Amino acid sequence: MARIAGIDLPRGKRADIALTYIYGIGRATALKILDSTGVNWARGIDDLSSEEINEIRKEIEQHHKVEGDLRREVSSNIKRLMDIGCFRGIRHRKGLPTRGQRTHTNARTRKGPRRGAAPKKK
Repeated sequence: MARIAGIDLPRGKRADIALTYIYGIGRATALKILDSTGVNWARGIDDLSSEEINEIRKEIEQHHKVEGDLRREVSSNIKRLMDIGCFRGIRHRKGLPTRGQRTHTNARTRKGPRRGAAPKKK
């Protein structure tokens, strides 16, 4: 089992798909990494040799910010927005959408489940 950036990559997947299990690597980035290391993207993770996996690991460590470092940077950026009190920071603080979506209806993912009016007692 290949382990890169603290993540166990799934065994039966193609190399380009398996790399997307790492936080911060999507399909396009995975293809760029495999292209720069000279590894065929259509091969499965099981089929890669240990030298190829080490090349991929080195490429990711040197040129890409992934997993813990990236999560820390994103959370510090959000915290900075909240500290300066800008519009986006206030929306983050209130748990509302930050990119201009409507909230009169929808936005249930950010707002959570509906809290309806309490039923009237007779």
